[in-house]
Amino acid sequence: MTAGDQAIARGAVQTKPSVRIALLGGFDLVVDDIPVTVPVGSRRLLAFVALNYRAPVPRALIAGSLWPNVAEHCAYTNLRAALCRLRGLGVRALDISPTDVRLAPDVTVDLRDARLLAQHLIDPGVPPVPIRLSTATVDQLSADLLPGWYDEWSLLESDHWRQLRLHALEALTETFIDATEYAGAVVAAQAAVQADPLRESSQASLIRAYLAEGNPSEAVHHFERYVRRLRDELGLCPTQRLNQLVARVRLA
Repeated sequence: MTAGDQAIARGAVQTKPSVRIALLGGFDLVVDDIPVTVPVGSRRLLAFVALNYRAPVPRALIAGSLWPNVAEHCAYTNLRAALCRLRGLGVRALDISPTDVRLAPDVTVDLRDARLLAQHLIDPGVPPVPIRLSTATVDQLSADLLPGWYDEWSLLESDHWRQLRLHALEALTETFIDATEYAGAVVAAQAAVQADPLRESSQASLIRAYLAEGNPSEAVHHFERYVRRLRDELGLCPTQRLNQLVARVRLA
């Protein structure tokens, strides 16, 4: 290779666009920090493949999942059309073969990083990732997956992510408390409560955060609001474990 060819090759590497797919809080395809408009059918295709990260996804699985209520040959036709509409910058997000589709190697997906963070918080045996205790950490675990999407596959993945991030936010609350970062603990627990107001473990995390930062009145008021809501909406009472969290404060 001549010096000129080497310079051209270096320039090609330097100008290769960065491609990012966002699934949390809504779908976005971003190339070099610029959002790219994608047709609806192609957007669903990108999201479905992105959920599998680097694994090749068989065309038959994509077609059957994205267009489950049409004849097989029509589903394949729709898939080919969705791929064809991914012109220009959009098509760079995929590696396409006659049998399957996968993400291109340089594409990043926000859900992957958020899942790794959540899994590390829940299970210390998972390979570690750098964690900075800040509200940005909470934000990474606070967004729903593809909100407003009602395909069966997206709802299933959304529920899996919701359960994972709730457990992670509760674990993050305890991490903040252990680090005496009480404001962060409250923010993390509030995010979990907002995601599922009737989930008792999240309510317990928030009450512990209030108690840890020295605000027993907040803990008791929040507990009482939760008791009323639990009774009014489900006809249930809080468990003994939750009652015990505030019993000592009420007796003081």
